[in-house]
Amino acid sequence: MKLLNLAIIGKPNVGKSSLFNRLLNERNAITSEISGTTRDYKRTVLDIEDKSINIFDTGGLDDSTDLFKSVKKNSLDVALKADIIVYMLDAKIWDDEDKEIFYSLQKLGKIMCLLINKVDNEKMMTHAMETFKYGVDDCFYISIAHNKGITNFKKWLYTKIPEGKQDALTKFIVPENQIHIGIIGRVNVGKSSLLNAFLGEDRAVVSPIAGTTIDPVDEIMQYKNKTLKFIDTAGVRKRGKIKDLEKYALMRTRKVLERTHIALLVLDSSVELSRLDEKIFSLVDEFNLGVIVIFNKWDINALDYKQMVERYQTRFRFLSYAPFLLTSALTNRGIEALKEKVLEIYAHYTYRIPTSKLNDIIKTATIRHQLPVYRGRPLKIYYATQYDIRPPRISLTMNRATMHFSYRRYLSNYIRKHFKFEGIPIVFKFENRNKTSRAKKTNEGSDDIIDEEVY
Repeated sequence: MKLLNLAIIGKPNVGKSSLFNRLLNERNAITSEISGTTRDYKRTVLDIEDKSINIFDTGGLDDSTDLFKSVKKNSLDVALKADIIVYMLDAKIWDDEDKEIFYSLQKLGKIMCLLINKVDNEKMMTHAMETFKYGVDDCFYISIAHNKGITNFKKWLYTKIPEGKQDALTKFIVPENQIHIGIIGRVNVGKSSLLNAFLGEDRAVVSPIAGTTIDPVDEIMQYKNKTLKFIDTAGVRKRGKIKDLEKYALMRTRKVLERTHIALLVLDSSVELSRLDEKIFSLVDEFNLGVIVIFNKWDINALDYKQMVERYQTRFRFLSYAPFLLTSALTNRGIEALKEKVLEIYAHYTYRIPTSKLNDIIKTATIRHQLPVYRGRPLKIYYATQYDIRPPRISLTMNRATMHFSYRRYLSNYIRKHFKFEGIPIVFKFENRNKTSRAKKTNEGSDDIIDEEVY
């Protein structure tokens, strides 16, 4: 039996995201006093004792701007597909429009309840009970801030979830081979449009207003027996231009990258590259990610292709190993090729080099280009082994645990060339054979082991 879907619906700032977080007992969604904080819906699985249900936190129902109209449409689409609708009100602020929305949703024939939030004291409870006459049997007076009334609501919800064994929807299964893909870039380069093009649906709210995406938006799709989890992150601006909620969005973006395998670095091909692009792209090294560079908005490209590629290669030499593709989220150009490239890069990201082959390649590389001299003595590599994947991590046992950055670059490029490690970093760890052996004998840590270095 598949899980039921529950949608939390209501106007802005009534406490939908706070309820979402309270039910999960974690800060999953960004909350603030600023109206319109939630723009794209978030979803997860809520466990209540021995039962589970998919819950959706949606954006506020508001027609005040074109952006909020898009958010409202997105939220109502979620309600249409839900099995259970929870309509939320602020006990202090409500109007006839709330009644109209509530009754229109009631006509859908879904399981439905009214949740009146911010009932913080007895006086407010009396006021709320006298004021709200919606003609609905299932009505709960709660205060999320004071954790009042939540238990009664959960008891009601438990009774609405069918008995019997339930299996999570495929979209909520987390298989071992699930590929996590973070979409990052400056504001307004088309990240959300790219996500929608991948999915073939309007999952993320798209607007010409910079900073539309606040909370990371994640979505899962199946492609060629693989599970692709795309995460659309908030756009990055210059530090001096970061406004209001965007400071939280930036923190969330970094959290997303901690659990990402491949980064799609999105550039707007119709504008010049900038120093901010360089700073954003440096996150690839920081988090050891596989990477694909995307020149989006190719349908409106105003720059010469050859010139653009030359500028990119000059500016982003540290990502010389990254493939780049031309896309147009508007016309779907390059989307299928990008999906294929994701699978290819992930195969590189998870590949384990046989130890014998790795040592043969290292030996050949050092013969072709000798190791440099260190303090009057030539460096030697005695043994190489790959000790981890995602990304490939290689340990080099040497007579000195050191290597000049230029030779590291040469070695990584040589390995990358022979094993087709396009689009991924290679992490080296250098160990001194003599020090390591002595440390093992004395059961002490070596002071001559260099921690991982990415190249």
